[in-house]
Amino acid sequence: EVQLQASGGGLVQAGGSLRLSCARSGSSLISPGIGWYRQAPGKEREGVSCISGYDGRTYYSDSVKGRFTISNDNAKNTFYLQMNNLTAADTAVYYCATVMLCTEYGGQMYTNNGKDAVWGQGTLVTVSS
Repeated sequence: EVQLQASGGGLVQAGGSLRLSCARSGSSLISPGIGWYRQAPGKEREGVSCISGYDGRTYYSDSVKGRFTISNDNAKNTFYLQMNNLTAADTAVYYCATVMLCTEYGGQMYTNNGKDAVWGQGTLVTVSS
């Protein structure tokens, strides 16, 4: 059974950077991709970025495109979200989760977590302005 452990959140000033990590443990018959999501207070959860488990392609929401980079280290079984030029609007709890589908429709990032999705616990990112 796959488990995800997210870490790396913290307090950073606007314009600063943080790198989130999502460590994957356990085994699975398939290798789903990973998505990063965030939920700000009073707002719905939104997809931020994902990396396809099929072809390694990466996708981003318009709000973070050009500032965030998703990557993975297969040797460490860990996925990363490098976040640069942070703004107060990026303040949220960030989650990583397995995705069965990570792609783009109509120019927008799209993910489908599937019925057996695994979610990591959230990590709080606070950006002070």
